[in-house]
Amino acid sequence: MTAAVLAPPLRRENLRVRNHSGDGLAKVPSKLDGVSETMLWTLYDRACEARRPDGVLVDPDSVHICDAIDYDFTRHFGDPIGSFAARAAEIDQLLRRWLKRHPDGLIVSLGEGLETQCHRVDNGQMRWLTVDLSGAIELREHFLPSSKRFRHVAASVFEPDWMDQIEPTPDVFIVVQGLFMYLEPEAVRRLFVQIVERFPGAEIAFDVIPRWFSRLTMWGVMQTPFYRLPPMPWGIDSDEISTRLHSWSSGIATLSMLEYRIPRGWPKIMEDLFRMNPVTKIHLPCLVHLKVKKR
Repeated sequence: MTAAVLAPPLRRENLRVRNHSGDGLAKVPSKLDGVSETMLWTLYDRACEARRPDGVLVDPDSVHICDAIDYDFTRHFGDPIGSFAARAAEIDQLLRRWLKRHPDGLIVSLGEGLETQCHRVDNGQMRWLTVDLSGAIELREHFLPSSKRFRHVAASVFEPDWMDQIEPTPDVFIVVQGLFMYLEPEAVRRLFVQIVERFPGAEIAFDVIPRWFSRLTMWGVMQTPFYRLPPMPWGIDSDEISTRLHSWSSGIATLSMLEYRIPRGWPKIMEDLFRMNPVTKIHLPCLVHLKVKKR
């Protein structure tokens, strides 16, 4: 895809957040459920982390959006631990490094919900394409309006239309954050292979959960007494990832796994203990970053 005519970068004042403290305006209702509702969980985690003076993520847009939605975040999700914010911050760093080499490149984010990553990494030149289901795009459009550089596609990630809109060049980075685990294993394999085949030279980043946590969600896990985690059928331990992905496709040029760490508190202590032991370390979530071979 050739570089689009550049529009001015979206600024925070362009966010259509319709609720502020004391302004008397009604908050925006949420009708999300199932997997789509998890976008509120990750939004809440990022916003709470961004409010902290020692937070690992600077994300004022998430704070504004969270404040503007009529939803009892604490009742549903409990006390946030910052893991989603840490995950987002690590992907931010990947994208910033990539944008130094591809300043007007295209970043495609699949199933990102209300993620504000496009604002956090914006260099004023890059282009961004969000692909998500119609309900998610409708809510996203309310707060993060599309523009010439920031476009939304309301579609399933399995529909080929979004791929058809993108010219296969090395100036493409595909982010799959918080999505693969909610798909059946065969669906993950199929989508991964399609992406690798369609975008030679591109880079891809996605996160994975370990097998034990996947099994737990299939049995049923209550995050709080008022919110049950959706089933997450696809889990994989970190020592399996390289072999599995290479068995799916011969188009992988390089592959690396990255850690993202809970910032503080007892969850961090437990995670640190797991990381100290090679036997238990493989049973932690991680990020996968790979480059597709050029043709």
